[in-house]
Amino acid sequence: MNAMQTPIERTHVTGPGPCPTITTARLTLRPHRMSDADAIAQSLADFQVSRMLARVPAPYDRQDATEWLSVMTTDLNEGWAFAITADDDVHIGCVSFEKRRQGWEIGYWLNRFYWRRGYMSEAVHAATARFLMRMPGTEIHSGVFADNLASLRVQEKAGFRITGCSDIFSTARGAMVPHIETLLAPGDFHPAVPRH
Repeated sequence: MNAMQTPIERTHVTGPGPCPTITTARLTLRPHRMSDADAIAQSLADFQVSRMLARVPAPYDRQDATEWLSVMTTDLNEGWAFAITADDDVHIGCVSFEKRRQGWEIGYWLNRFYWRRGYMSEAVHAATARFLMRMPGTEIHSGVFADNLASLRVQEKAGFRITGCSDIFSTARGAMVPHIETLLAPGDFHPAVPRH
């Protein structure tokens, strides 16, 4: 910091601030810890999970998880990366908000053994609601590979709409893959419907 910066410049916030802990009906979303490395590696070593993510390599191992965590657990990360945990505090997935070239982007994944239980919708709704409380009026970009319609449904339930299609490179698949681009515009968020 140089002497010419004003206090306002020093405290300018470009992101939502520190990653909070959020509790939902069945989940706890919390900041990541280095001790999550083994669980992350186990989840993303499953090609059924990694193939749906653009930047995750296959095979994926503990060293990959440790390198990712070393970035996510520092103050240099402007966004949020929530560890999704169930009753036993074991890491079962991730929801993250990251500042990219086009703006804020949400990404997420879940260990395959927890699919089809509504956990991802619950986590995405809770994380998005909190993010928008901190960053009101923000557009949130996302997208899914065209063969991942379950993920598209998660986004549509939260209020995302399709804005286009393109081909993007999947590191795990080692190929260009059709990709559906989505956007949550300000005011379009659909709060979660309580589970009965």
